[in-house]
Amino acid sequence: MKRLLWLLALVIAGAGSWFLLSDRGGEGPYPGMGGGFTLQSVQGPVSLSDFRGKVVLIYFGYTSCPDICPTSLGALSAALKQLSPQEMERIQPIFISVDPERDTPQKMVEYVHYFHPKMIGLTGSLEQLKEIAGRYGAYFRKAEVEGSTLGYAVDHSSVIYIVNEQGVLVDMIHHSGSPKVILEHIRKALQGAS
Repeated sequence: MKRLLWLLALVIAGAGSWFLLSDRGGEGPYPGMGGGFTLQSVQGPVSLSDFRGKVVLIYFGYTSCPDICPTSLGALSAALKQLSPQEMERIQPIFISVDPERDTPQKMVEYVHYFHPKMIGLTGSLEQLKEIAGRYGAYFRKAEVEGSTLGYAVDHSSVIYIVNEQGVLVDMIHHSGSPKVILEHIRKALQGAS
């Protein structure tokens, strides 16, 4: 009987581990990181799982960002423009705002389309964003700025997260103003997906 209970405990523990890893994007090169989410776009809820079969590029930032976001998204946009139509068909860029107080879904649309027409802008509650960012290893915090008309800035990390066709986090491009470097990472992910 003890042996049976022990075996049952092992099966339950294994199933629990599988559930946690599958919810967080599986093993891949970053075990326990990444995973699914559902946030708001101007057209309603959008989930990472909506893009299964595509390579998803995720960037956490905010529309009032004075320099890091425009530099990173500009470089990403330049890299995307170098992809063939067939390659671009297999890509979905996503910008997740870490400033839900100011970034409405409508504001996000105008901002992301400036960089690329296929990019989707998503936002959610502060609690949702903290939880999702935490799973991806992204950092952000509100910082008061004295004398600024904006009132505050948001300090944040600058990483493009690459999620493969199965929803697994497979690569991270740390802050790079180089479209060439970004393009190399994207093409590597596309080759791994094909």
